[in-house]
Amino acid sequence: MPHRLRLALAAFAVFVVTALVAFSAPTFPPLTGRIVDQAAILDAAAKARLDTKLADLEGRTQTQLVVVTLPSLQGYDIADYGYQLGRAWGIGQKGKNNGALLIVAPTERKVRIEVGYGLEGDLTDAVTRLIIANSILPRFRTGDFAGGIERGVQDIVQVLSGDADDFKRRASDGRQQSSSSQNVGSFTLVITILLAWWVFSQTFRRRNSVRSRRAGWFGPPLIGGGWSGGGWSSSGSSGGGRFSGGGGSFGGGGSSGSW
Repeated sequence: MPHRLRLALAAFAVFVVTALVAFSAPTFPPLTGRIVDQAAILDAAAKARLDTKLADLEGRTQTQLVVVTLPSLQGYDIADYGYQLGRAWGIGQKGKNNGALLIVAPTERKVRIEVGYGLEGDLTDAVTRLIIANSILPRFRTGDFAGGIERGVQDIVQVLSGDADDFKRRASDGRQQSSSSQNVGSFTLVITILLAWWVFSQTFRRRNSVRSRRAGWFGPPLIGGGWSGGGWSSSGSSGGGRFSGGGGSFGGGGSSGSW
């Protein structure tokens, strides 16, 4: 088989797989408390310390911060999975949208701070990026998941307790070229998804051209466009115990990192 043909077939396979992932719905774990350790990387003592800090934060500020570890992102980008998880759980109060998630996916070596609409003024992208880079990732790289999560939670709590300006200053002083590489990665991902969507939709149209014209259907939607919380499925209820979300919403604010 000619080399170019092999490359074309490999590229086509990548596009098709990406498209299939885009049009399936992820499942979410049930919200069983302020710490949802699905990846089983936290011991009982660490969970108890974290729960105390998170409960204290909510008691003082009404802000909900939840730590979740995942065994798998199910093929999704952690940013796409994260804001939909926040919506599915309804973290934060309805109307105030004052919720946040610290998401850790050790299998994919990804971490994200997902920020509700109402907290984006304090937990800015620059601030969350600073917390991930300085407090979380160095500990994760040595295998200290509990230490990285606890330090990250400590910084987030500090920001949400009134020290946002100090973190913003530090984030501004420490900005480097990392944003440019992130932009390149995001651009590549968008181009890949667009190409996959185009290939998938063209194939679908050829099979269903008559029905598509009658229904006015123009192909499957793009990722991130027009999805609502109810459009994705959850593998469990949002309650799961005494702790539950209050109906808060998310729009993709926050930052991600990898190690």
